[in-house]
Amino acid sequence: MNEIGKLIVGLGILLVLIGAVVMLAGRMGLPLGRLPGDVVYRGKHVTVFFPIVTCIVISIVASLILYLFSRFR
Repeated sequence: MNEIGKLIVGLGILLVLIGAVVMLAGRMGLPLGRLPGDVVYRGKHVTVFFPIVTCIVISIVASLILYLFSRFR
């Protein structure tokens, strides 16, 4: 039970770090969520965002980081 608690705390810290990086990226002017290829639907009373390209870019960057981490380990 103690290991599960440590895992949950570790995942929480990881999520906080990812959130901080995303907030800093937004302040630095990186257009996450507004890349060419991201779909935005604006209706009369609703706006819906489909950040398809942003998700692909984040996935590629995360894959490269994990690959490099496993390669040097």
